[in-house]
Amino acid sequence: MSKVYFIKNSEADYNQLGKDALELLKRIVSETGHRFEKEVPIKVHFGEKGNKTFIPAKCYDGIINYLKENGVSPSYIETNVLYRGSRTTTKDHIETAKFHGFTQLPIIIADGEIGKEYDEVEINKTFFNKCKIGKKYGKYKQFIVTSHFKGHVAAGFGGAIKQLAMGFAARGGKLEQHTDISPIIEAEKCISCGVCVDKCDFGAIHIADTAEIDDSKCTGCAGCIAICPKSAISNSWSGSHFYEKLSEYAYGASKDKDIIYITFVHNITKECDCAGIPMKPIVDNIGIVAGKDPVALDTACLDLVQKSSGEKLFEKGKSSLIHAEKIGLGTMEYESIEINNM
Repeated sequence: MSKVYFIKNSEADYNQLGKDALELLKRIVSETGHRFEKEVPIKVHFGEKGNKTFIPAKCYDGIINYLKENGVSPSYIETNVLYRGSRTTTKDHIETAKFHGFTQLPIIIADGEIGKEYDEVEINKTFFNKCKIGKKYGKYKQFIVTSHFKGHVAAGFGGAIKQLAMGFAARGGKLEQHTDISPIIEAEKCISCGVCVDKCDFGAIHIADTAEIDDSKCTGCAGCIAICPKSAISNSWSGSHFYEKLSEYAYGASKDKDIIYITFVHNITKECDCAGIPMKPIVDNIGIVAGKDPVALDTACLDLVQKSSGEKLFEKGKSSLIHAEKIGLGTMEYESIEINNM
């Protein structure tokens, strides 16, 4: 059974939310005897442009100051997204982060300019033997992984497991989780410009009437998705066993790492922060949970949301929790320790 620390907070006060996050971090450090390395990146989600319900930068001020006061050099760390949006390339991603107020720290985009830089982490599980994890994650032993618990169209919900699985994966790793095939070229959009051919490091693309991908040569790096000037290359979202693949990539991301997890159960929307549109919360604000077991944390968050709503919201996401427990990522059994934030 894992310990999950919880502070109730239903107010729309981000300054207080930041103080509560710091209180939970201090509690975990105190109770576990956690000792920080000299450099500790904070894994965050900067929010897609147009989204208004991502967790804002001010919620991290207390954590940042605490780390610095304790001789730790923090940074923000992320990977580029798979789809075409405001965070597809490193340049655009950092611009979006700063536009959303994440200016307190240096920003590391771990998988390179178009998401092709990665290390392979061996896990030997049911669906993956190796995971493609953003290369710059390999430099660090410790992370503070912060998550925003909310819905997700494919995963059921987004929390600590998804933040590990998608947030640590390079673009090719994201593609592996979402689909069983190479990227798809939409012939009606393709102008046969050859940019994808020139940029493919594996000789997997050639021009016939339009660009075509040779599945036998494609490694699934998905770099072509990022550089196509007409957005003619996309991925399929119809891959099988997505929940289980998500859990296995989370396992790979956290393997041999020392991580503290903090999850904000606020601004709980139907879809995730990757949706570049304003959304209305579907459940009242609940608070923040923290711990060192991502499976226990996500289970606790799901229980809190379902209890608050009186409905089985995000229930399909339980499949990822079940598989995560099976492969040894963590346990769904937890002890909830509520902390008074007064």
